[in-house]
Amino acid sequence: MNTYNKKLYKSKENKVIFGVIGGIGEYFDVDPVLLRVVYIIIDVLTGIFPGIIAYLIMAMIIPQKPDVFEEKAKDAV
Repeated sequence: MNTYNKKLYKSKENKVIFGVIGGIGEYFDVDPVLLRVVYIIIDVLTGIFPGIIAYLIMAMIIPQKPDVFEEKAKDAV
C-alpha cells in the first residue's frame, strides 16, 4: 500500500464497539489490543468521561472502511 494514500478508517475486522481503535491500529500498524489497553489506562487516569466523549466523537467523524470492491471501483474512475 502506498503510504501517501493511506487513510484512517474505522475497522470492520478489529471491532469491539465502533471499530475506532481497531482502525487506528491498522493505520499505524500497531496491535489494536495494545492500543485498547493504553486507551483504558489513559481513560481511567483522566476521569473516564473525557475519554468516552473523545471516543464517541471519533466514532462519528472517522468514516467506515469501504469494501474492497467499492474502493477498486472508485480508483478505476
